[in-house]
Amino acid sequence: MNVSQKCQYALRAVFELAKRYGGGPTTIDQIAKVQAIPPKFLELILAQLRQGGFVESRRGVHGGYLLTAAPARLAVGEIIRFIDGPIAPVRCVTDAKGPDCPLYGNCAFMGMWTRARDAVAGVYDTTTLQDLIDQHQATTKYVGTYCI
Repeated sequence: MNVSQKCQYALRAVFELAKRYGGGPTTIDQIAKVQAIPPKFLELILAQLRQGGFVESRRGVHGGYLLTAAPARLAVGEIIRFIDGPIAPVRCVTDAKGPDCPLYGNCAFMGMWTRARDAVAGVYDTTTLQDLIDQHQATTKYVGTYCI
C-alpha cells in the first residue's frame, strides 16, 4: 500500500496544526510554507479534513485552522484511512464487501496479506500526532545556529 501524495500533505498539515495546538488558528499560508505544500492543494485538503471532523476553521483577520482533538488523541491511521481508504496491501483483505478474487477462501497468500495489513495498520494506529511531535523535537533538539 502506498500512501498518496495527497495523504502525505494531509498528514503534514495536521502535524503542523498539532505542533501549534492550543496556540490559536494557523493560516493556510503558514502551514504551506513550513510544510512545503502547494497552498491551493492545501486549501482543498483542509476542507476535506474539516468535513471529516479533524480540523475546524475560523474566519476573520485572526482566522485559520485548528485541530479538533488533542494531538495525543489523534492516530495517524485515522487520517490515512480518511484520505486514502483502507490500509491493506491488496483489496481482498480490506473491509470492502464482495472480494472479486476467484481464489478467495482458498488462497495461499491470504495469511501473509493479512499479517502485512495488520503490521502496517498497527504502526499507523499506535502512532499519534503527539508521538510524531515528540520524535521530531528529540531529533531536532540540538540542531541550530551557534556563534562563538
